[in-house]
Amino acid sequence: MRVKKVFNNNVVLAETKGQSETIVMGKGIGFQKKSGDAIEEEFIEKKFVIQEDEPAEYLKAVYQTLPVEESDAVFAIVVKAEQDLQQTFDSNVYLTLADHIHYAIQRTAEGIHLKNPLAWEVRRFYRREYELGKESLAIIEKYTGTVLDADEAASIALHFVNAQKEGQLIEETIKVTRIVQDILNIVRLHFGIVFEEESISFNRFMTHLQYFSQRVVSKETYQTSQDTFLLEQIKSNYPDALKCTEKIAVYIAESYQFQVSPDEKVYLTIHIHRVVNQL
Repeated sequence: MRVKKVFNNNVVLAETKGQSETIVMGKGIGFQKKSGDAIEEEFIEKKFVIQEDEPAEYLKAVYQTLPVEESDAVFAIVVKAEQDLQQTFDSNVYLTLADHIHYAIQRTAEGIHLKNPLAWEVRRFYRREYELGKESLAIIEKYTGTVLDADEAASIALHFVNAQKEGQLIEETIKVTRIVQDILNIVRLHFGIVFEEESISFNRFMTHLQYFSQRVVSKETYQTSQDTFLLEQIKSNYPDALKCTEKIAVYIAESYQFQVSPDEKVYLTIHIHRVVNQL
């Protein structure tokens, strides 16, 4: 594999013996390289073979025009994200993140400041990704000298939330986040409580709500039992928590045309009882 064009120190366009073009990424892989130079395999961290109409073709177009400092920032952010989240991301992250950062820097230079309406939810529901978003702002400042708005941490975090969901649309992630937030509000108002967000019960409840909300969005019903025995037991043992669950079921049915199954009601009620009583 040999260099065809150097985009920056970390990204080059390479050509194989079979004449196929490949985007190759790796820390320092393009440093002091020129067209025709051999690429050492040990420096390669990512490679995307370019085929017409595929993301790698767009990746090539983006990185040919992207300022070097922005490209370096994107690479550093994705490398850190893969380490922190223990994930391997495909080429789409390099595209969406490069676009986002490029236009965020442009907006900042023009004095245009956009608020992310989901910043609070992202901070609360996706803490690892949000922390990564904050660290990404520091990386962007280091490489480009631009200080982005604090809300951009949440926007960057959403890229990684989305990427971990195997390519689902960010809109779906936003919908899931909104459902979780609305359910938490129903529980909070029903019982008149303030959640202890650092408690084990709350974090278990949050995990359950995220999976439940994903099933609502994908219209996937969770059903294991064939009778309502467990639900009757729950009705007897946790009547107030079940009333809250029924409110949630009405909200889900009216807003998302999804019928909450008896099994779903059982598990929701148990989690609600635990989080309210901090069991």
